[in-house]
Amino acid sequence: MTKINAIDKMLSVASQMERKDVHQVASLGFKSIVCNRPDREGDNQPDHAELKAEAERLGLEFVYQPVSPTDLSDEDALAFGANLQRLPGPVLAYCRTGNRCSKLWDRFRSLQSASLASSYADIVIVGGGAAGIAVASSIRARNSTASITLVEPAEVHYYQPGWTLVGAGVFRPTDTVRATQTLIPPNVHWLRKSVVEFLPLTNQVVLNDNSLLNYKQLVVCPGLKLNWAGIAGLEDALGEHGVTSNYRFDLAPYTFDLVRKMKAGKAVFTQPAMPIKCAGAPQKAMYLSSDYWRRAGVKSDIDVVFHNAGGVLFGVPEYVPALMEYIGKYNIDLNFASNLVEVDGPKQTAVFKSMVPDSGGTLTEVPFDLLHVVPPQIAPDFVRNSPLADAAGWVDVDQYTLRHKQHSNVFALGDVCNAPNAKTAAAARKQAPVVANNVLQALGLWDGVARYDGYGSCPLTVELGKIVLAEFTYGGKLAPSFPNWLIDGTKPSRLAWILKEKILPPLYWNGMLKGHEWLAKPLMVE
Repeated sequence: MTKINAIDKMLSVASQMERKDVHQVASLGFKSIVCNRPDREGDNQPDHAELKAEAERLGLEFVYQPVSPTDLSDEDALAFGANLQRLPGPVLAYCRTGNRCSKLWDRFRSLQSASLASSYADIVIVGGGAAGIAVASSIRARNSTASITLVEPAEVHYYQPGWTLVGAGVFRPTDTVRATQTLIPPNVHWLRKSVVEFLPLTNQVVLNDNSLLNYKQLVVCPGLKLNWAGIAGLEDALGEHGVTSNYRFDLAPYTFDLVRKMKAGKAVFTQPAMPIKCAGAPQKAMYLSSDYWRRAGVKSDIDVVFHNAGGVLFGVPEYVPALMEYIGKYNIDLNFASNLVEVDGPKQTAVFKSMVPDSGGTLTEVPFDLLHVVPPQIAPDFVRNSPLADAAGWVDVDQYTLRHKQHSNVFALGDVCNAPNAKTAAAARKQAPVVANNVLQALGLWDGVARYDGYGSCPLTVELGKIVLAEFTYGGKLAPSFPNWLIDGTKPSRLAWILKEKILPPLYWNGMLKGHEWLAKPLMVE
């Protein structure tokens, strides 16, 4: 076996490899191989294609990037660095002696350091939504000295859990929006830019003006991407022809306008495949609309249909009986394993694809008078195509510490991470103190490691004035915040509605976003 020299924990270099060496490389835990030696450079040198075939047979990725030993350029170094950022690590690079690979790495680091516009913070937070501002506030509440830069381009901040009640005519749209500037914690630098690329091997992020931002610790929480384009025809139909969604600030008022004016016809509500932001939100809109029509005396003239790409009404079975009572009360037609794939606004038709195994993906055209759509949801592009992402595109973290599985100075929380919890604001409220604690511990500024138990909450608005308050941790374990005699979360409750309407909004603005960890103190394990 050729000699292997470790450059750091993610990169090692080696001299010319033979086919038999690939097996040992795999057994040593390497995930990728980069060949920097041109084919036929020397006598009896195996062709790179031979080694590539063997590597791929063993499950390793292989990149051929031939570089001349006498003409090593900046472009070569940048391409080498880009490969290292993209490939799963650890990576083994080889050439004739290994020297060429080492020089490529040194040149790449030098170019990164000499970048035209480079700045620094002890902690860089990517994303200024609920998770980003909450974690910045929780860090600052614990420590006043670490430098924090929060990267967020948006000038306004939305209380998204309120959009369900906007769509029901309970909240005004203005109740759910504030200027971002008013929410940034003291002594946190707000950088009004966006991140386009992560460079975890060099502890940098690339900004949209091509400048670099250096960090000691990185917190990734830019939320998720509502993939409206994932449904054919949807983007053109939204906001007219009866097509709406409470998942957009500007459309939630249109939802209530449609509900208020509807006297008869067919109302179709949809839910895409998981994961999505607030899995109960598709049903919340349906229940509140149905209750409005019931109170207006027109429900008997309106057919309500629910198309869910999944196979169950709610993922935690203890809450299903109460929800099924309302399904019956409103005479809702349930359709599981039925995924919305196309919308024709002018014709007011929706096309659903069967997700039933062995169904052949049968397509069914459904007419509507009102269509409430929840779009498929994916990680943002700059996350999905980064070295921080798992195979599905989400930031790959340990579900308890929320630390990245490969890059120990990277954390993630909120909708963008792949922890198997419900993607809700309540989850971010619990995650923020955990990440704040663990980031400061990694910097040597705090003692002990905190643990997130997977808590999430979904206040299911089943009628005006009543809520089924679903609260649970990993594995669907019930985790009520209140004793059953006060609020039994498995049953519709008036007190839970008061909590949703009157208490949670100020708790969000004045508690969570200000670093006050009421009912959110992290569990310490070390």
